[in-house]
Amino acid sequence: MAKIYRVGDILTGKVTGIQPYGVFIALDEQTQGLVHISEITYGYVKNIEDFVKVGDYIRVKVSHIDRDTGKISLSIRALKKAPARRRKYYRSTKTLQERVNERDEVGFHSLAEKLDEWIEQSGFKNGD
Repeated sequence: MAKIYRVGDILTGKVTGIQPYGVFIALDEQTQGLVHISEITYGYVKNIEDFVKVGDYIRVKVSHIDRDTGKISLSIRALKKAPARRRKYYRSTKTLQERVNERDEVGFHSLAEKLDEWIEQSGFKNGD
């Protein structure tokens, strides 16, 4: 008779097969589960065999049981501590205009504000 497993159980199983999408784990003589590639570790997994080999005994956590099909989803990642989140880049609370003014002595001014000054600087006189 097969054991009864529950979501959240932490077990040790034997790796019986490796496919590009995940790892098959024998939980007992009659019951097998799958660790999807995304549940192996945090981050990107290119080659599953960099993490496990057929015949290895590994600890897994039961993450889902489909009662209709009897399929058991397992996770190795759930037993690992999540990596520290990267600090998000600093985002200023200042407006764009305030940031431009800090970096530019003259600051940004609309064309309408600068037009008279530019005409004067050019030496062009009205009516010439």
